Amino acid sequence: MHLIDTHTHLDFPDFDADRGELLARCRDLGVARLVVLGVHQANWQRVWDLAQAEDSLYAAFGLHPVYLIEHRPEHQSELRDWLTRYAGHPKLCAVGEIGLDYFLDTLDREQQQRLFEAQLKLAIEFELPALLHVRRAHAATIATLKRLKPGRGGIIHAFAGSLEEAREYLKLGFKLGLGGAPTWPQALRLRKVVAQLPLEAIVLETDAPDMAPAMYPYQRNSPEYLPAICTALAELRCISPAELASASSRNAAHLFGWEADATTVARVQFENS
Repeated sequence: MHLIDTHTHLDFPDFDADRGELLARCRDLGVARLVVLGVHQANWQRVWDLAQAEDSLYAAFGLHPVYLIEHRPEHQSELRDWLTRYAGHPKLCAVGEIGLDYFLDTLDREQQQRLFEAQLKLAIEFELPALLHVRRAHAATIATLKRLKPGRGGIIHAFAGSLEEAREYLKLGFKLGLGGAPTWPQALRLRKVVAQLPLEAIVLETDAPDMAPAMYPYQRNSPEYLPAICTALAELRCISPAELASASSRNAAHLFGWEADATTVARVQFENS
């Protein structure tokens, strides 16, 4: 099984004690690539250093809406500087994590919107996918995407919207990130939506260390759980884990521009089998 974890926070201190061993286990399990997302200006360097040090890791930089109080106006220009410095670098794969969070009442929505649009415009300018945090804000997010029209699309992280909202995102060139949430039996509405999504819509993720799947409840989430998540979601869709793994990895590789590399890996695996 060849898998891509499109959303992790492996730079977080939760992984400091065993990050190297964890990545070795991921390789053994077939988790071949992992995207590490920056959430505020203070962690971009750490994210970049990790991506440089590990072949399997790729970096995205952004200002997360949940950390709104920490962001300063100058951080937006610093984000532009980072994107300019590493434009075209194979380890830079996206702008993110950015977006809108209407779940937390303490976050000013107008401020969020301004920050979101500024960063989305950077994704458009630098021709990068956008990795979006969307919590109870699908209508506002879809309206913004329709207005700004990001050419490279991106991923709706931890998608938990309706089938109609999923279709709107797909029309806009976005993939839907699925991880631990739909593995929980009580997530009835989400599970029903996931079962109906077209395969070309899906990319897999963990959001490690958050959002642990039902198979590993109430503990640190980890990219090494991605094969188990894939198996659970494949069962929900009545297809094989191999089919879901292949489709989701193909979708992610296309989004990030890794198709040539994915073809090479598949050929090597075939020749060595």
